[in-house]
Amino acid sequence: MKFLLDVCCSSRSLSEWLSGVGHDVRLVGADDPYASDEAVLSLALREERVVITEDKDFGELIFVQRRSHPGVIRFLDMPVREQVAAMEEVLRDYRGELESHAIIVVSRGRIRIRS
Repeated sequence: MKFLLDVCCSSRSLSEWLSGVGHDVRLVGADDPYASDEAVLSLALREERVVITEDKDFGELIFVQRRSHPGVIRFLDMPVREQVAAMEEVLRDYRGELESHAIIVVSRGRIRIRS
């Protein structure tokens, strides 16, 4: 799969883990650390990359403004050290939903999915 890590989720451990298991990873901060959420979503859509973020504003863009998207994973109040394990679970158990452009919100002990 192809992922776009938002500036707030561009931890080395998450990026390296995703790349290490064969995913194509691009970091927003490598190109523009000040990119707006709209720009991030547009880039993700253009390159067909699932956005990984901690930012709740993507919900506003997608649900209120009805912007198209390739899928979003949002970590909610989850420390960086737990994100890799959570990402492993999401990819193992919800890959089909991601491929169908779902919005997945991950918090400690809970994963919510909106199609």
